[in-house]
Parts: sequence; structure tokens; C-alpha cells
Amino acid sequence: MPTILSIWGCMTELSRDCQDMSNAASTYLGIVAGAAIGAVISWWIYNRQKKTSDMQDNILSRIQELDQNHDILLQRIKNFEEQNNKTLKAILELSNKMDSVIERRNTERS
Repeated sequence: MPTILSIWGCMTELSRDCQDMSNAASTYLGIVAGAAIGAVISWWIYNRQKKTSDMQDNILSRIQELDQNHDILLQRIKNFEEQNNKTLKAILELSNKMDSVIERRNTERS
């Protein structure tokens, strides 16, 4: 391993014969450190985006459930209003019939 790394230049971390880190060793160390930092930052961004995406999916599914419940509620209100209108019409018809019966009795008495 040290013979392979000696091609890149003198690395004081790996060889005792060096007095100072060479430019090549410094470059390679910078590349490795940059790759490690970049990998950590990329993983962190990916993880945050995944959590945000999962949260958005949960919110969208909840909104869809609420929308379905809202539609069901609106349909029930519509049905109730239709039934209420039918009841009111029946009451009005009954009231009209009662008024006509009362008028006939009043005219027969007079």
C-alpha cells in the first residue's frame, strides 16, 4: 500500500521519511474530505426531502378523506332538504284542504 501511495507523492501520515505534506497528498486528502462532506450533506438533504414528501403524502391523503366526507355530508344535507320540502308541501296541501273544509262548513251554516 505505501508503494502505491508513493506514486502520489510524499504523505507524512503514511511515511516517516517525509518532513512535510506534499501538494499531491494535500490534494488527495482534500478530495477525500470533500467527498465525505458532500456525501453527508447529500444524505441529509435526501433524508429531509423524503420526510417532507412523506408528510405531504399523508396530508394529501387526509385532505382527500376530508373531501370525501364533505361530499357525503353535502349529499345528506341535500336529501334532508328535499325531504323537508316534500313535508312542507304536504303540510301546505293539508292546510289548504282544511281551510276549504272550514269554508264549506261556514257557507253551509250561513
